[in-house]
Amino acid sequence: MSWYKRLREGITTATKYKKDVPEGVWFQCKKCKETSTTKQLRDNFYKCPKCDWHTPIGSEEYFEILFDDQDYVTLHDDLISVDFLNFKDLKPYDKRLEDSRKKTGLNDALAIGAGNVHGRPLVVAAMDFRFIGGSMGSVVGEKISLAIDHALESGSALMIISKSGGARMMESAFSLMQMAKTSAKLTLMAKAGLPYFSLMTDPTTGGVTASFAMLGDINLAEPEALIGFAGPRVIRETIKRDLPEGFQTAEFLLENGFVDLVVNRKDLRETVGDLLGFFAKNLKH
Repeated sequence: MSWYKRLREGITTATKYKKDVPEGVWFQCKKCKETSTTKQLRDNFYKCPKCDWHTPIGSEEYFEILFDDQDYVTLHDDLISVDFLNFKDLKPYDKRLEDSRKKTGLNDALAIGAGNVHGRPLVVAAMDFRFIGGSMGSVVGEKISLAIDHALESGSALMIISKSGGARMMESAFSLMQMAKTSAKLTLMAKAGLPYFSLMTDPTTGGVTASFAMLGDINLAEPEALIGFAGPRVIRETIKRDLPEGFQTAEFLLENGFVDLVVNRKDLRETVGDLLGFFAKNLKH
């Protein structure tokens, strides 16, 4: 009986409602707005079961998708950023770091996993947008450097999964220095003959795009990922020209030679496995 009829007729006993659905059971796609269960989403490689939209995921999910039997070790999880500039915008940087750590359970915006894909060694450095927009600060740059060191020492291939708004402004020039640091460090992979795969996901922008994200021996991207340095409005105002429709999508970049492969997430492990097979003679087994 509806609430107004109950009040009108003087009924005050409690109404029995259907039990609430536990939080996290349902997923609504931001693209097609269709609803499915989180189990369906997870079983579909964290893509919408209705329209195949690739939902944002973090490093743990990528490690789960990529590594054989989901067997891997994480490296250098203890590194944390510090507020050495006493930076403050809407709130102090040290408070922002503390809040991000509590909210995400992460120490910074990048995690390193090492394991095998199709029986061949791979080190994966995966960014996480939940931690201050996946921004690149000193810790992100240092962890990429350490991931490269581990790949060199173990004779493994390296894969960096980018998902970032760019450099972390709270660290000023220290953040910008990571562009040069990571780019220079990647040359050691080339000298050792070890492959570096770059996977760009939505979004990959700013200093990340201008440095390690675009330096892969093979550059991959997820479908419909936004990839660019600056936003469309800034570029349009700078060059004073209209821009092609969808010029910062993975598909447009594939068509124009900036990306080698656009890979559906369900095919990611097989694709990486095939690439490792191609470079197998360079790897330690």
